[in-house]
Order: sequence, then structure tokens, then C-alpha cells
Amino acid sequence: MKRITVANIVAGLLGAAALISPAAAVAQNYPTKPVRVIVPFAPGGGSDITARQVSSKLSQKLGQQFLVDNRGGAGGLIGMEVVAKAAPDGYTIMIMSGSFAASPATHKPAFDPINNIVAVAEVGYTPFVLAVHPSLPVKSAKELIAIVHSKPGQLAYASSGVGGLTHLATELMANMAKLDMIHVPYKSTGAAMADLLSGQCQLIVGSLLPTQPFFRNGKLRPLAVTTAKRWYSVPDVPTLAETLPGYEVELWFGVMTPKGTPQAIIDRLNGAVNQGLQDADMKSNLEKQGMVPSGGTPQHFDQRIRKDYERWLKVVKERNITVK
Repeated sequence: MKRITVANIVAGLLGAAALISPAAAVAQNYPTKPVRVIVPFAPGGGSDITARQVSSKLSQKLGQQFLVDNRGGAGGLIGMEVVAKAAPDGYTIMIMSGSFAASPATHKPAFDPINNIVAVAEVGYTPFVLAVHPSLPVKSAKELIAIVHSKPGQLAYASSGVGGLTHLATELMANMAKLDMIHVPYKSTGAAMADLLSGQCQLIVGSLLPTQPFFRNGKLRPLAVTTAKRWYSVPDVPTLAETLPGYEVELWFGVMTPKGTPQAIIDRLNGAVNQGLQDADMKSNLEKQGMVPSGGTPQHFDQRIRKDYERWLKVVKERNITVK
């Protein structure tokens, strides 16, 4: 029988250590310092609210501070460029909405966000809602389409900006229903909502969180949600697909990182996000936003991003959308 000595044990431990790749060793210790979390929009919006919730959860799970850094402007492209050009070491990440796939389809930035920023984990998703000012005498998407057909080029819809997700979601509806409407872009969802509530614009395809409070007091009338199925928080509101078969738009939120970030770090972040989404407080917070937690693999999230990007490229081309 071979004699076991201290030298044998040390040699065995050193051999085992050698089998651990440098990248895996880095991931085991990651993060060793605070992580910057870029949010490509101003404070207070859906991406910012989600980012602060997710960052707090990542801090809990990974033992370092995840600090939100708002870099708004140009439909999210300013913040996206910061991330695309950051060192791919896991210490700059981004939490972003579905605008990530919409803005590049319209603006054609000098950098390539779709291929230079990679998916880590989807956080959750929520519908947009087709809503109208109560002065418009319609109670369904079918009635809205009919009145727009009867008044081509007269009704105005609001959006949070040219090439943004609310703009393209509305143009997808217009393309499918052959609608001719006036587009009134604003610099933010808040500004768009203000003019919609005053009756300056007649309709919006907007996110659920800022529009839902006005359904209860009658200041806005919901006509349809944009998800494939009716939504749990507004169960009496039909889907737009019930009127326009095949229409589906989901407003998703997710975590991303610069291309070249070690896969082991991406996997560690992905695991922490998925764990956090199972916590009762996180589920409750997302539910209050009208959002369903999703999670999943980086590959699944990447497929969603690329599918959305191709769809918005098609809408931009067919509707001849340009940024001036």
C-alpha cells in the first residue's frame, strides 16, 4: 500500500488547483469590488425602477455593491454605448428594457449594440396597453380602427420618442390595420402622458405601469393589451391580437454586459438573477409593476433580443421611419 505523506497530500491539492481554469477562478471570487449598473434612461422610469430592485438583489446575493448609474439620452443609445465600450470584466453591466432592440433598428448608431452587448438574464416582462382619451367615442380596438379609417390623418398618437418602443409598437399596429395617424413624439413617457391626459393626443400604446392608475379614475380608457394572452392585473381588457391576429409586443427588462465578458462571470450573474427572482420580496415588487418574473438562460434572452430586433427592422422599413 502506498504510504500517504504530507508531500503526497500537498501534491494532490496542487494538481486539483491546476485543473481550475483562470476564468473559473476569477468567477469564484467575483465580484471583489463594486459593480457599476448602467441604466440608459433617466431616473423614475420602468428601467430605472427595475434596475434598482435587481441591483439591490444582486448586492445581497453576491456580497458587493451594485450601483445604478443613469445615462439617459438618444433613446437609450448613450448609455448603451458606455456599456459597449466598457472593459468586459464584469464590473460594468446594464439593465435595460426592450428599447434595446428598438432604438438600433431606427437610429443606426455608429457602434453595434446588438453584437457588442451580450445577454445575461431576462428579469421579467409586461404588456403595453392601447389606451385612449375618454373624449374619443370608442370602447374597443375594433371601434378605434374604424374611426381612424373614417378620419385618416386626423387622430394623433403619443410616444416617448421617435424610434422608441412605444413608437414602433404603435406603428406595428398601424401597419397591420392599415391606419393613417399623426405621430406626436415626446422626450419621455411622462411628457407624452401629460398631453394624452389633457386630450392633446387621442391615444397611446404605452407601458402598463404609468397608464393603469388612470384606468381606475376614468381619465384613460384601456382598449387592449399587447401580450398574446390577457393580463392578470387587467383581466377584463382584451388582447390586441383578438382584433389583429398575430400582434404581440412584450415590454421586457433584462441584465446585459459588454461582449468579451468571461462566460463564467456571465453565468455567475445569471445564477444570482435567477435566484433573486425566486425571493418573495422580488416577486412582490415586480407584481406591483404589473410584471411577470421570467429569468432563464443567457441564450434564451439573446434569442428574444434578436427576434425583436429583426421585427423592428422590418417595421422601420415598411413604415419608412427615419430619424431626423
